[in-house]
Amino acid sequence: MRKSGIDGIVAREMDEIDDIISMGVPAIFASTIEPQKGLPKHAFPIITTDNRQISDVAAGHLLDRGFTHFAYCGYDEVPWSQLRGQHFHERISKAGYATHAYEQPRSKIQKRWENELPQLAAWLQDLPKPVGLMTCCDDRSRNVIEAAKVAGIHIPEEIAVIGVDNDELMCHLANPSLSSIALSIEKAGVKAAQLLDRLMTGQEDMSNQRITVTPSHVETRHSTNILAVRDPDVVTALRFIREHIKELIQVSDVANATCLSRRTLERRFLKIMSRSVQEEINRLRIEQLSKMLIQTRMSQVQIAHAMGYHSVDNMRRFFQRHVNMTPLHYRKQFGRQL
Repeated sequence: MRKSGIDGIVAREMDEIDDIISMGVPAIFASTIEPQKGLPKHAFPIITTDNRQISDVAAGHLLDRGFTHFAYCGYDEVPWSQLRGQHFHERISKAGYATHAYEQPRSKIQKRWENELPQLAAWLQDLPKPVGLMTCCDDRSRNVIEAAKVAGIHIPEEIAVIGVDNDELMCHLANPSLSSIALSIEKAGVKAAQLLDRLMTGQEDMSNQRITVTPSHVETRHSTNILAVRDPDVVTALRFIREHIKELIQVSDVANATCLSRRTLERRFLKIMSRSVQEEINRLRIEQLSKMLIQTRMSQVQIAHAMGYHSVDNMRRFFQRHVNMTPLHYRKQFGRQL
């Protein structure tokens, strides 16, 4: 590398880290954990991943679907996987539930997939059902889905699976298709390139620079497309809200769909979901608005019209009240480069 004429580097954690540091050129190091092993603290700009926020999003996604049993499957000796499992457990504990964590075989031979497969399948069979399961990444989700097939377990009816990374090819090839948490990796990459350019031209100090990869949204596919709720009237209410979320529905509309009085529905809904019917309507509208801002080129006027608003100002006020930022700011911060 010394003879390559490199003027700046963006690198992952690697064995050559000391060589890169000794080159004396501007460098940015990407790490999935913190603190960064082998790096003097704050000596170089770093790209980190917010593993706690990722796990919180996964937990929230499964809790929102009414699950009361939870599990985590990762890689025992991989630090970022351990952190995601730990944070998932903490978030689920705060909600009042326990988490079942998968433990990998210890020997290298047993960790070979053909040997680990029956152990993972047996663990899945022993889990209480229905269960919401987070994996550390999409690749691990693929393992879980394969093991579930071996065990004769139905996804998502018995186990709902959510991964991390939103690798679109892997998620769509999975059977059933995999729900996954999308990360702001492209945004982080652009920021890293811009920062490296400033470092190489002497416009920035090397120390105390940080770029954080955060979850942008959940791409919901078939593997979590289920409601783990036993009250049939509450299920009807939830389905009605989801099916009519692009309309300006009221709580009375939801109650009419269930044949329950509004008061009875509110009481049963709050008991099971730990939030009101109106809060669920608002939550799903924000989720839908967020996806349209992130994933499409639709203007705010077009989005407002698609979501049933009579004016774009009404949509903007609603969004800002619940997200604490304007739709424009949200799109700039989390939107894809379409």
